[in-house]
Amino acid sequence: MVRCGVAALAAVLLAGALTGCGSPVSGGTPADDLSLSEAAQEAAVGESPTESPDVAPAEESTQEEAPAAAAASPSASQQKEDGAAMAVTENTTLTDLASNPAFGGWGRALLPWHGQRKDGATIGGESSLLPYHSNVQPAQATSALNRLIDDANAGEQVAYPVYDEAAIAADPDKADAVLFYFRGDPSAPFAIVNPGGGFAYVGSLHESLPHAQWLSEQGINAFSLSYREGSGQWAVEDLAQALTFIFEHADELGLSTEGYSLWGSSAGARMAAAIGSYGTAAFGGADLPRPAAVIMAYTGQSDYTADDPATYAVVGDRDGIAPSSIMEQRIRGLQRAGVPADIVVFPGLSHGFGTGEGTAAQGWMQGALNFWLEHR
Repeated sequence: MVRCGVAALAAVLLAGALTGCGSPVSGGTPADDLSLSEAAQEAAVGESPTESPDVAPAEESTQEEAPAAAAASPSASQQKEDGAAMAVTENTTLTDLASNPAFGGWGRALLPWHGQRKDGATIGGESSLLPYHSNVQPAQATSALNRLIDDANAGEQVAYPVYDEAAIAADPDKADAVLFYFRGDPSAPFAIVNPGGGFAYVGSLHESLPHAQWLSEQGINAFSLSYREGSGQWAVEDLAQALTFIFEHADELGLSTEGYSLWGSSAGARMAAAIGSYGTAAFGGADLPRPAAVIMAYTGQSDYTADDPATYAVVGDRDGIAPSSIMEQRIRGLQRAGVPADIVVFPGLSHGFGTGEGTAAQGWMQGALNFWLEHR
């Protein structure tokens, strides 16, 4: 398959048409599947029709400093007398979470709305900040965050900015692209988990940190990626750069780059699928091997190619934002193209169910992990 150049594919994403460079097998285009405007259209038919990811909620919020301030000195109030970072609880405010020294000054990237904050909002109240998600369980976020804090207190680096200082200086918004690392077994393969949020916010607390923690407990070296808000193109560029960073620092990170996987939910699944279909170089990253598997949860992504990696999908049959029929159609298309692909549709579930704990989807990640390792 012919690969689009970076500039050409960027134009594709913005212009909404794929012409003259590697047309996908399906009727959709990368622009159809990654544009913020489409995310807004999807949200309009969801369970909360007044909520649009095009504009972040402004009520009761105050604008923070430029993203370059993300690496500012952490707050002393988040340290114990011995200098260790303090554990968080569901009552911890997001402001205190962002300044926790465990995250090396990059904690701001954990917040759902990077450019705004809700004064007094807590981890326990995260559901009010995640309008496109369901089954939000703050206890899972707290557990994942404390795992990172424990690792940091043990001397491990847990937050890695995706871009170097020069890139961030040139574009301060790139400070929002951060990998949070849950270490698994030494030299084990890695996975990146990409949260959703309609490219308007980044739902890491619900949709990637708990997933990455679980994967690490199975021995996988797992990353939760925070990325820039406001554009599907930026988000996929951040993922491409994150993969470039991991491949360049594999020895330092103690992992294998062979047969890695990309996981994503909603908008995050679009990101994973875009890399699976078109590769990292098409989005400004190094020319790297494609993933062995893409794991997609509840997304309207319809585009695919005959060169796609093995794909595993999950969705609820009551999803008003990403109807199960769209995902089933994509999986059937991949199967016809000879790509290993499978889908599980869970009864009674709407959009954004996360790990699925306590629902019909409970345990879905084990099925996804088994699928990846089978095709690795």
